[in-house]
Amino acid sequence: MTTKTDTNAIKEEEKIFVNLFNSIDEQGNNFVTKKQLIDMFKSNGISRKDKRIKNIFELLNNYTETDKISLKDFINITHNYISIIDRIVKHNLVIPDFKNFCDEIKDIYEKIIKNKTGDVAGYIPQLARVNPEQLGISICTIDGQTFSIGDSNTPYCVQSTCKPINYCIATELNGERAVHKHVGREPSGRSFNEITLNRSQLPHNPMINAGAIMCSSLIYPGQSLADRFDHVMSIWEGLSGGVRPGYNNSVYHSEKETADRNFALAHFMREMGAFPDNTRIHETLDFYFQCCSIEVRAKEMAVIAATFANAGMCPVSNNKIFAPGTVQNCLSLMYSCGMYDFSGEFAFTVGLPAKSGVSGALLIVIPNVMGIAVWSPRLDVMGNSVRGVDFCTELVKRFNFHNYDSLVGQSNKKDPRMDNKVMDINQNYSLIWAACQGDLDEIKRLIAHGVNVDRGDYDKRTAMHLASTEGHTKVVEYLLNKGASISTMDRFGNTPLNDAKKNKHKDIIRLIESYSK
Repeated sequence: MTTKTDTNAIKEEEKIFVNLFNSIDEQGNNFVTKKQLIDMFKSNGISRKDKRIKNIFELLNNYTETDKISLKDFINITHNYISIIDRIVKHNLVIPDFKNFCDEIKDIYEKIIKNKTGDVAGYIPQLARVNPEQLGISICTIDGQTFSIGDSNTPYCVQSTCKPINYCIATELNGERAVHKHVGREPSGRSFNEITLNRSQLPHNPMINAGAIMCSSLIYPGQSLADRFDHVMSIWEGLSGGVRPGYNNSVYHSEKETADRNFALAHFMREMGAFPDNTRIHETLDFYFQCCSIEVRAKEMAVIAATFANAGMCPVSNNKIFAPGTVQNCLSLMYSCGMYDFSGEFAFTVGLPAKSGVSGALLIVIPNVMGIAVWSPRLDVMGNSVRGVDFCTELVKRFNFHNYDSLVGQSNKKDPRMDNKVMDINQNYSLIWAACQGDLDEIKRLIAHGVNVDRGDYDKRTAMHLASTEGHTKVVEYLLNKGASISTMDRFGNTPLNDAKKNKHKDIIRLIESYSK
């Protein structure tokens, strides 16, 4: 028997569906089409391969693009996915205007692809043979909005971008305290493969070779090498939303054959007693080389980065892979140590957690917003992708993604997390309020950011109306010099001059009359 409370709940749910249906049916046709629904997902960056909405597309296969989908059919198709559709329709995804944001990324791509400096990694023969002209960029937000451009479908070896993942796996298996008994948390200030340890005779951090080898030794050391690697591969699969990564056996052998420095590091650490008891260092090195030889595409790597941005929960599957505390620790290390001996400069200029690899891979995390993968094989002298660093530099020039942009306040940078329409309305009301208060500095700042001086509020009253009413002569003078209209009428039929006369502000009356002559 359905209770009154249940009935009310059903009615409320029906209202939500009706409102969403009407929002999509902008023309008031009392139906929507398959094309409209697909375009709605596509324009917001939600892929038809997204596991969260897979069944929607399976049901839509029963319709042609122009078939009329009634409200009843719409509810049948979408009833299990009301939350994500509600957020799409109401522009409540983390990047509301995803199309405009992607246009900016395309523009950055076209700019950085012209950079031909740098060389591929020559010390690993298999990497030296990669086409240096390739560039792939992929993005995935914490809401699962995805975008890719360039060579984002081309597989590449992850190399050192496996280090954050192995650190997280080791931490989840052993706990933070146990891991950091064997590896430090400080930037080394030295090359990533330097034969050096910290004052406690431990590797400086998990993002350099010594620390990554140490983390590898902490991942199921009692199991067979095959089982250990299978576990790592299953974690990568979960991080990427169910896409099993590849493996490049040629790179593995190539890496192993040129690994004298890594063997020296391992023997040095064993001599200094850094490893856990009974560590088999040659097997550990094999395991480490295997992890570096994992192959992904930028598309999957962006989802992995987004999982880190989303506190360890994969945004396209909603599966929790790592604990938030583990991710927090990892991002802190990536921020301070993730870009080899360019890490300090990168933290200063870009201000984002990132990890690079000598294959040209770059994994970038914007916490609570998105993950980004850039792959371009040309490297600078410090081993970072030249175009990858270029991309990050250009990204934070355009958008307020730097970790400390919030301290600066308003700037010329864009905030893609805000709906442009809402931001425009907020700025307009800020201008009108500043005019009412006589805050000339705030008015100057807002106009410098492109706010329309003649846009009115719900009563069609502009900044000129408010400044004239309140008697702020300097504000009126400034607005006039910026081209503000003196003839605009509010909904009561009053111009700014009418307001000045009504409130007997003689200086403003003279100003406006002088300007009109």
